[in-house]
Amino acid sequence: MSTTDSPQPRHQNPELAAINKAIMAIASELSLDRVLKQIVESARELVGAEYGALGVANSDGYLDLFIHSGMSDEAAAEIPNLPRGLGLLGAIVKEKRSIRLPSISDDPRSYGFPEGHPPMTSFLGVPIMSGKETLGNLYLTNKRDGASFDLSDQQMVEMLAAHAAVAIQNARLYEQVGRLAVLEERTRIGMDLHDGVIQSIYAVGLTLESTRLALPETAEESDMLLGHAIDALNNTIRDIRNFILDLRPHRFRGDLKEGLARLAREFQANTMVQATFEVPDEILQGIPTSVARAVFLTAQEAMANVARHAQASEVFLRLERQKTAVVLTISDNGRGFDLQAQDQTTGHGLANMRMRAEELRGRFHVNTSPGQGTTLTIQFPYR
Repeated sequence: MSTTDSPQPRHQNPELAAINKAIMAIASELSLDRVLKQIVESARELVGAEYGALGVANSDGYLDLFIHSGMSDEAAAEIPNLPRGLGLLGAIVKEKRSIRLPSISDDPRSYGFPEGHPPMTSFLGVPIMSGKETLGNLYLTNKRDGASFDLSDQQMVEMLAAHAAVAIQNARLYEQVGRLAVLEERTRIGMDLHDGVIQSIYAVGLTLESTRLALPETAEESDMLLGHAIDALNNTIRDIRNFILDLRPHRFRGDLKEGLARLAREFQANTMVQATFEVPDEILQGIPTSVARAVFLTAQEAMANVARHAQASEVFLRLERQKTAVVLTISDNGRGFDLQAQDQTTGHGLANMRMRAEELRGRFHVNTSPGQGTTLTIQFPYR
């Protein structure tokens, strides 16, 4: 060995090797699935477990993402449903603490196993935490030597769970940055369309109008063709304005009346559809921010639907207050639609508005029929 060579350890510490694999996976910017897969496999190898899995929970505590190790994909495909975050897995997320058991079936929190699931006895599960938020769980089963998992195993797996939390948070931040970049680009495109393309088309329309006035009174065919061209340009301008309405969504700034007034003004400017809104000052007092924001977002989506689909000449927006709720009504005199047929599709954004109401324990109702306009009524309780 030369003097410049650095000595290499004959046996690398397995704990350090597993942690190093996790760190390298996160640093290499692999997909979240691959990073978490590496962490699960490192944990399983480190504590000598036959099976391992990692679940990422959604806001309701159920698992959105589930990654397993030690079981082939073919064997996993034979199981009717993979864990959803119930039983012991749900307990880890809800209780925010590690659980070690010599026998899963002996614990009253155990939810049982579906048909085709391999038998599992010893269990070690740890929460994946970011501050006080539980992101999911990492768990191992069937320690190979037949013994139970011990405190040392738990501490090592908790360390890997901390790296899993970093990977999950990194992925979420990356996704948020991507959404912000898309929103900024959409806003820029909307401004360019409004300030450039629409003005150019409008100038062409004015030129055609002037040409039309300069034609002799006998030039009926030319006058008709120019009329068609002007109508087509006006329709194009309307379509682009509607497109801009979708490209430039507004954020709720806290003042509900001001926000709804702004929606009505800009809707009317972009669509040339008369928009009237009625929001008495006295009904706004005491409305929680979450409810006010839901009202604003629902109104924004409903107005965009009118612009895209209704072919209306007038839309009316009204906010009323009941004893324990506020009621948002948006009605238009447009073409309406067959509600029974529309329920079979995802168009018109109705599903989104209904879901937003239901999330706040509210009610959503649509009254429409072909040729009869549309009225949306959304009730949001606030006590």
